[in-house]
Amino acid sequence: MTDPAFWDDQNAAQTVINEVNGLKELVHTLERLEETLENLEVSYELVKEEEDEELHAELSEEIQQLSQDIQTFELQMLLSEPYDKNNAILELHPGAGGTESQDWASMLLRMYTRWGESRGFKVETMDYLPGDEAGVKSVTLNIKGHNAYGYLKAEKGVHRLVRISPFDSSGRRHTSFASCDVMPEFNEEIEIEIRTEDLKIDTYRASGAGGQHVNTTDSAVRITHEPTGVVVTCQSERSQIKNREQAMKMMKAKLYQKEIERQQQELDEIRGEQKEIGWGSQIRSYVFHPYSMVKDHRTNKENGNVQAVMDGDIQPFIETYLRSQVD
Repeated sequence: MTDPAFWDDQNAAQTVINEVNGLKELVHTLERLEETLENLEVSYELVKEEEDEELHAELSEEIQQLSQDIQTFELQMLLSEPYDKNNAILELHPGAGGTESQDWASMLLRMYTRWGESRGFKVETMDYLPGDEAGVKSVTLNIKGHNAYGYLKAEKGVHRLVRISPFDSSGRRHTSFASCDVMPEFNEEIEIEIRTEDLKIDTYRASGAGGQHVNTTDSAVRITHEPTGVVVTCQSERSQIKNREQAMKMMKAKLYQKEIERQQQELDEIRGEQKEIGWGSQIRSYVFHPYSMVKDHRTNKENGNVQAVMDGDIQPFIETYLRSQVD
């Protein structure tokens, strides 16, 4: 960062700054934990000498808090995969079921937005296709912050909702599905060869919120990678050039994810593992009726406070899953 040419490339400079800030936070957290531990050791010796019940209760509470803080710090240290520190690109797609499943996708959109904001992440909408009556047909978020991908990779999969549908006049119970796809955002840290002749680039007028500028110019961009059929769209920026840059980042991320999945499939075949693919392989169920419960099927983690989860309280599910991958 002391290099005179550091700011020549603004994007690269910001990437370095984000990494430095993340490392600084880790060091400062460790120093705080060590200092707290030293203070508690002094308090412990004092409690042994005086046998003060009030001091004993206070010490027990502080030890419990330190234990929680250490577990949180430990989880941060576990996020050591190559791209865990990166921003995340999160896509939501409703399953079959029309308005009901599109509304479910919009509820998940709110949940992830609330979660990101509560952790100090910046949440940007890169592409948004509204539903016919309510909800969304598809949405792509860019969630920016240190370890955003490391956390959100735990959310990749199918999410299932069971509730009395507000769109059913008979008040019947409905089951809806929505898929969540998560990829790391890349700048220049990986090399993925994307040949220009393999790309089909279309421009069109953006839709949704954005003032008078929207619908007046062909600023939105759709890029198709013809060899794989991968399609990305971006309409978050006013400039077609900026939307194209963002779309290329998304394309790079999708092609990288596709390669990772191909390698994983080969490993699974070697190991003889069979994984069910489709709506039956949901990772989590959100039950509003006949009882209230959110359950993660991979770890059996449960939370009876459905509203809190829908308000963004999904960190316990994320942490339990990440720990299960290491244990």
